[in-house]
Amino acid sequence: METLNSIKSFFEQAGDITRFIGRFFREGFRPRYEPEELLKQCYFIGYQSLPLVSITAFIMGLVLTIQSRPTLVEFGAQSMLPAMVAVSLVREIAPVITALICAGKIGSGIGAELGSMKVTEQIDAMEVSGTNPFKYLVVTRIMASMAMLPILASIGIAVSLYGGYLGVNIKGVVSWDLYW
Repeated sequence: METLNSIKSFFEQAGDITRFIGRFFREGFRPRYEPEELLKQCYFIGYQSLPLVSITAFIMGLVLTIQSRPTLVEFGAQSMLPAMVAVSLVREIAPVITALICAGKIGSGIGAELGSMKVTEQIDAMEVSGTNPFKYLVVTRIMASMAMLPILASIGIAVSLYGGYLGVNIKGVVSWDLYW
């Protein structure tokens, strides 16, 4: 019986998520658009996440380089350090860590903001005034996240590569051109 309840719960959640996604696409492409709110959310999601993403990316590049150098020196392959660090950061580490940081920071911020709006009945007031709260609050935040996350990931990659460059120069002197 417990297995049946867990299967039922799984399909209910899958259905809820599917309905949510369908509503997002329905509302997202139907006019009245909210460009001012979208730009405001892009600012909050992108620009205000930039310092945290940059610091984390810089430390990631620096630490990966410092940790990998001794092993490569042991095998006489220290010239491969920039390529190894770049491939690791660009393909996997920097985008994943950026996404995790953004999920935590942005997700908690949006959750707290919408929760506070629900408690203070601001969402109900939006419905009464004729504004679509789903379109105004949800669609704009999802679209802003979809626009800003690739930009933040690209900046994170660039900053982490610079951190790797400084990490290479801790034990030796390598020009930027040679590192690149």
